[in-house]
Amino acid sequence: MGGLVPPSHFKGKSMKVAIVGAGKLGLAITEALLGGGNEITLIDKDESLIQKVSGRYDILTVAANAKRVDIMKELKIWTYDLLIAATDQDDRNIVICSFAKELGCPQTIARVRSPEHVEQLDFIMKTQRIDHIVNPDLACAQEIYKYLTEKYTLKDGQFLADGVTILEFKIDKIPALVDIQVRDLPGVLQNILIAAVSRNGKIIVPNGNTKLLAGDTLYVIGQEKQIKEISEKVHEKKVYTDLSRVMIAGGGKTGYFLAKKLSEFGAAVKIIEVDRERCEWLSAKLNGVLVLHGDATDTNLLRDENMDDMDAFVAATGFDEENLLLSLTAKQHNIEEVVAKVSRKNYASLTETLGVSMIINPVDMCAANILRFIQRDGTVIFSQLIQGQAEFIEVWAERGMPLTEKTLLDLDIPEGVIIAAIHRGDDVIIPSGRTKVQVGDRVIILSLLSSVPRLEGLLKH
Repeated sequence: MGGLVPPSHFKGKSMKVAIVGAGKLGLAITEALLGGGNEITLIDKDESLIQKVSGRYDILTVAANAKRVDIMKELKIWTYDLLIAATDQDDRNIVICSFAKELGCPQTIARVRSPEHVEQLDFIMKTQRIDHIVNPDLACAQEIYKYLTEKYTLKDGQFLADGVTILEFKIDKIPALVDIQVRDLPGVLQNILIAAVSRNGKIIVPNGNTKLLAGDTLYVIGQEKQIKEISEKVHEKKVYTDLSRVMIAGGGKTGYFLAKKLSEFGAAVKIIEVDRERCEWLSAKLNGVLVLHGDATDTNLLRDENMDDMDAFVAATGFDEENLLLSLTAKQHNIEEVVAKVSRKNYASLTETLGVSMIINPVDMCAANILRFIQRDGTVIFSQLIQGQAEFIEVWAERGMPLTEKTLLDLDIPEGVIIAAIHRGDDVIIPSGRTKVQVGDRVIILSLLSSVPRLEGLLKH
């Protein structure tokens, strides 16, 4: 996720958006776009599903097959700013986007997951005139790969606005920070803000009462000079981990994409997959990867395949419950890096107790990716994912935004969101509750991906 060239199409106005598919991703996008005050039409051919959704959101719902051109014409799809096709079938999404574009819809986005399609995305986008494609499985694999192979992705500080830098480091490098509350940080580090804490695989956006604990990873933000001084104290010289053996539970799309990247990196990878036909497909597609046919929850199989010797274990089956169980098993085997893919938000409280290295939610990642693409109006200058769970964004503060109307203390800032820094003219401000964002400021915000829909309410204008 990064900055994109801003067209003027969406600038300064709410959008009229058609979303096809009322599954997890479709609903996550709906929530995110509603937060920005957009007009949404949600389309799904499952009438019972549409009835459930219609009671939850103030949107237009349509029970129909969006592949039918007559339905598109009845909706007057050419009057919409954007169509997002997020059904569970790639070909359906591609066709729906193509039809919508042919009928005059100016922008289309498709969810496309198949590895065969991924190898020719540019061609698909060009021939079908699709403006953006999202792939939750590939996005997850890329974030897990980045985490496992580049332990300090912000090793020397990630430059944002002029003079503002983010740094990631283990709290144990500065022992004086352990067991203090965030409100007492100035006694140890001056003019520095702790924007996020990674604890037991979960990103926490702290408040003044948050207690810092041994083992935490901190994401701090401050002026470039100060961050550089801290960086010299806390960081090891190497970037890459000694990652040589990885076990992946689940040979689905995420497992496939991740195994391919890790194998190319040079790691010895084992995939455990319960479906024999899928195992044969994986064996044919992945060179140098050991594909095992079996149930990843079988402790005898895990023992026989030397689970204890693994540097990392990734639970990426299609079932959240299984991934949580496997993660717990891996931690009991003292594997250093344990990653779990979990799509259901109501499992968030469970994940805190597992002690895993990283929890990743493909639905939240995809929704945030789509949101940032369609906000290419110059408001969002920059975005940076943090462990696949949160993002730093840098935005222009524009007239009419709720963000500019009150002090931070009086603003209704959603839980999971923090205003991390403000760049005003030549000055860098690490804000307090009394700070007020002014029109023209460049504002750096950290938000959990799950909080993005509520954050949009502060940024609409």
